Amino acid sequence: MRRAIRNRAVKSEVKTLVVKARKSLVGGPVAESDRYALTLEAVQALDRAASKGILHRNNAARRKGRLTKLMAKLAIAAPAPAGPAGRGKKGAAAVVAPAASKAAAKPAAAPKKK
Repeated sequence: MRRAIRNRAVKSEVKTLVVKARKSLVGGPVAESDRYALTLEAVQALDRAASKGILHRNNAARRKGRLTKLMAKLAIAAPAPAGPAGRGKKGAAAVVAPAASKAAAKPAAAPKKK
């Protein structure tokens, strides 16, 4: 009986967080950081509920997928910020950074000993 009460409370909390995140993504004027924070909080609650066995893992994954799909739709619909002219789509700094991070991630190969 105690487990059922706890499970009901966790399910209710998860539903509330998912609804708040969905309303922030679809609804009115909310700061971008708040949208992200609410969605992240809902995803974490879904993960916790799934790990405890309160929600089935596929159910949690489906709900997380729906939230991330809404986030992606918002990101696509939002106008891209205008950057300096002549740098292309990603900008010069963004193109150089991946090459530098790859070099830092791989240690230098040691010379072969004979």
